[in-house]
Amino acid sequence: MPDKTGIVVDTGLVRELAELLDASNLTEIEVKDGERVIRVARTAANVTMAAAPAAYAPAAPVGGWPAPPPAAAAPVAAAPAAGGDDVRNHPGVVKSPIVGTAYLTPEPGAPPFISEGAAVKQGDTLLIVEAMKVMNPITAPKGGVIKAILVNSEQPVEYDQPLVIIE
Repeated sequence: MPDKTGIVVDTGLVRELAELLDASNLTEIEVKDGERVIRVARTAANVTMAAAPAAYAPAAPVGGWPAPPPAAAAPVAAAPAAGGDDVRNHPGVVKSPIVGTAYLTPEPGAPPFISEGAAVKQGDTLLIVEAMKVMNPITAPKGGVIKAILVNSEQPVEYDQPLVIIE
């Protein structure tokens, strides 16, 4: 139904995102569809919803991954980032462009895309972040050596969360 600005909001999708937010213990989910963005975020006391224009080209899906584990499974704890804010500000940090689940391998049982100490070229796939059943490859923005992998496979990740450091 259109809101006061004339934007048609899919309330079913917003409800689905809010349920996914609760089930995955994430604090924020954002879905981009062309110019439209639906963001559902949770603070300690409430859930907020917003829609805003954005320029975004979705990544092509990569097949082979099963659905994430059921909501009853406990989420994997985030790997502690040595140095706290230093990791976020590192010049070689690669951050998640979306909220989702990180996968370090192209498919279950396959070798990981990268390992610490391995050389990568610009454009190489570092890992995959699955969001809303779409597999989004996260690629190296520059060439270098993998200094640190800051997430585990099948770990929920937040928007702008540091994933990898390339030096």
